[in-house]
Amino acid sequence: MSARSERLLELMQALRRRKRPVSARILAEEMGVSKRSIYRDIDTLKSMGAAIDGEAGIGYMVRAEYWLPPLTFSTPELEALVLGLRGMIYGPDDDLAQSARDAEAKLIAALPPEKRHEMDAVGLFAFPSRTPEIASFLANLRHALREERVIHLVYKDRNEAVTTRDVWPVALGYRDDGQMLLAHCTLRNDFRNFAIARIVDAAVKDERMPKRRQTLLNTWIARNNMPDMR
Repeated sequence: MSARSERLLELMQALRRRKRPVSARILAEEMGVSKRSIYRDIDTLKSMGAAIDGEAGIGYMVRAEYWLPPLTFSTPELEALVLGLRGMIYGPDDDLAQSARDAEAKLIAALPPEKRHEMDAVGLFAFPSRTPEIASFLANLRHALREERVIHLVYKDRNEAVTTRDVWPVALGYRDDGQMLLAHCTLRNDFRNFAIARIVDAAVKDERMPKRRQTLLNTWIARNNMPDMR
């Protein structure tokens, strides 16, 4: 692959990482080239059929429906994908594990032979903690996240005190020391983290959350000065 082709792929990836328009100046600084080169490369990508919106002075972004074929994955990108998939395959959520196996099979089928070998040879593994009780809770919580449903939570804190509350699920975190539910707690009227291992029961209600999950996540990100995780 030529240096120009590699730069075009790198530029495409830089655009796809963004959820909002990004200026040519920022792209140029990130890639170590001039703004003129960015303008030229944007025009080249558009002529090749890339669905890039925007213009000089406003910013550029790739339309959500546009996808690069997986055979353009670099070795470090494949390593990241394999590690993420294996973390789910060997993780505590049985439904998600099966989905990860299916996704891995699709990815392998779409790769050229040399990349398939590269993917099989990746020596990175993740083995999160796994118990049957946690697996059942995770499936319910993911359903509530997707449907934006209120969860009736029975929870035991570090002091073994048990409380009941309704929460609005915001995100699930898969950490090396366990899984966490980020939610807006109606009992405390604020965001709270709940360790999945300390959940006694989690019933998904028919009731819809009064606020959109994405709105709550945006509020939490802004309040905690977190990087954009969407």
